[in-house]
Amino acid sequence: MKTEDIVWRVLLEMAQAIDRLDAEVLLAHHLGIQRLEMLRDVGRIVTVDGGQLSLLIARRLRGEPIAYITGHKEFWSLDLVVTPDVLIPRPDSETLIEAAIAHFGDGPGPRTIMDLGTGSGALLLAALDQWPLAFGIGVDANHTILDVARANAARLGFEPRSVFSATGWGGSGSAHDLVLCNPPYVATTEQLPRDVLNYEPHTALFAGPDGLADYRQLALVVGPQIAPGGVACIEIGATQADAAGALFVAQGLAVDLRRDLAGRARCLVITK
Repeated sequence: MKTEDIVWRVLLEMAQAIDRLDAEVLLAHHLGIQRLEMLRDVGRIVTVDGGQLSLLIARRLRGEPIAYITGHKEFWSLDLVVTPDVLIPRPDSETLIEAAIAHFGDGPGPRTIMDLGTGSGALLLAALDQWPLAFGIGVDANHTILDVARANAARLGFEPRSVFSATGWGGSGSAHDLVLCNPPYVATTEQLPRDVLNYEPHTALFAGPDGLADYRQLALVVGPQIAPGGVACIEIGATQADAAGALFVAQGLAVDLRRDLAGRARCLVITK
């Protein structure tokens, strides 16, 4: 059976039940090739295991995120391994890297980078990719999560320039040129899509009744972690700019705002 037949016959059948792009990603994953390669190479002869493919489709129909089914998610053009232990990296979070680039401009960039609550390591590894001479520290309170981040660093060749440590918002106890953080910021009363609520780790999502619990902790400890001339880029929910920003201003820090590509408030840019 040719790839052309599989793509346009099987995918059309799959697309009746799930999103067309999801169908393409799942089929490419099943075939062990890149999606664009699958769509481009109409002459390839492959064998599809209908039973296994049906299981993948069934998982998606139950609401399981594509990233957990395939075990991969792209972030900042990096192919990251993700597991249900970590939050799925989202394109909106790339706003933090863009904010850091704007801060350092054409200069040498940060020498040391701290990623608080590193999860999959997405932010830290994206920053290390952007600044090849930098060294990074990723911290998280959970050893299982740190194993995922550490494995991603090794896969992508960043192991010599990164370390990972089990600790909280206090970080390494020293100052860094760039501090990155995507903390939990969802209010416990907020309604979430089922693929988020039922599958992604709640400890990485929810932050008290108003979604600000972790910002209150961060505001007390992030200042000493910013080196002179450095910056902290902290992700926020789209409606939290004023409330979250005020917590850092109250600690004597300067706060600016950066919006994501959709124009939504997304990143607090914090300096001393």
